[in-house]
Amino acid sequence: MITKFIKSHLDEDESVYSFKTPFDEAKKPVIMQVIPNLNVGGAEQAAIDMTAAITQAGGRAIVVSNGGKRVHEIARNGGVHVQMPVHSKNIFTMLSNAKKLRHIIETQGVSVVHARSRAPAWSCYWACKKTAAHFMTSFHAAYKFSSALKKKYNAIMVKGECVIAISNFIADHIQHNYNVPVERIKTIHRGSALDRFHPNAVSAERMIQLTKEWGLPEDKPIILMPARQTRIKGHKYLIDALAKLGHKNFHCVMVGSIGDKGYYREELEKLIAKHDLTDVVHIHDYCNDMPAAYRMATVVVAPSIVPEGFGRVPVEAQAMGRLIIATNIGATCETIIDGETGWLVPPRDARALYDALDYALNLPERKRVAMGTKGMNFVSQNFSTEKMCQSTLDVYSTLINQ
Repeated sequence: MITKFIKSHLDEDESVYSFKTPFDEAKKPVIMQVIPNLNVGGAEQAAIDMTAAITQAGGRAIVVSNGGKRVHEIARNGGVHVQMPVHSKNIFTMLSNAKKLRHIIETQGVSVVHARSRAPAWSCYWACKKTAAHFMTSFHAAYKFSSALKKKYNAIMVKGECVIAISNFIADHIQHNYNVPVERIKTIHRGSALDRFHPNAVSAERMIQLTKEWGLPEDKPIILMPARQTRIKGHKYLIDALAKLGHKNFHCVMVGSIGDKGYYREELEKLIAKHDLTDVVHIHDYCNDMPAAYRMATVVVAPSIVPEGFGRVPVEAQAMGRLIIATNIGATCETIIDGETGWLVPPRDARALYDALDYALNLPERKRVAMGTKGMNFVSQNFSTEKMCQSTLDVYSTLINQ
């Protein structure tokens, strides 16, 4: 019944979408990426980076999303943005989206449709039926499921002709839970913009500005935790670890957007006060210059209590030559060489986090520089934007040439 219902809605012959700015008629490969929104996030950054890579490689790039603060970056990178409510999980909206996407595929000669999230992936899957377009996906997270229905909903992400896993951790998750042939899975790690995240790219003026903005001391080591203000990021364990240091010869900055309607921040502030750390631990909701924030840090901490599909913070910190401490779950085990480019500790373990912090803060300058340099080289060789983009372009090319 569901299949017939979907088919009846998709096979209606009607013109559902038209571009305000038509494409050039030149015969170029057309790649359409579909993502819920274009705000802050790893999937969003990857879509923006790939837009530039597609156009630079001689193709045409279309990005479909519900909009967001970063839409302007699509045009800046040579692509075309189409606004559509692809973030919606409403079945009728998803079916409507599928018709609109099919119209784009047929009128614009789309070669590959690349879905980056579950709800839009269903619309893309239906849209590609009876067209020449290749359907592929990027699996960005270890999606949870508590029922067979939820697992079936998630499984759309493995129906692509190629399934990009953003880490070996995600590739293992796909194989373990969805029984996908290994030849259809392509592991492509996310990339970091090394031209932006590099110590030499941050001027003294930017660091001075951030020092004033955050009121940073000049005579104390800076501990930085960049993460959304949500429980899964592990802020409380860092606060407990800082309390165990038994001194206040540091300044800790927690920076990230507010979650849980602000309630969690109130809990954190109470915990900070309980440990008498109010004068040395500060929470900020936003930073518009993260490279400068990393550059100012002595140690960066990522104490997440749930596995990250990739996790940008450890990679960006190492790219900036900073010491990094993170939990040993998820893809972090791939992006940090324990004891060589950073330290991995068990999640929810304030004592282990304290031990690593205490060691890092007391590390001699010579060893700190050597460790930071090794981290920069490790990231440069494995997690650059260029490497991610080239590997993804190779996937597009393989599908188109099949």
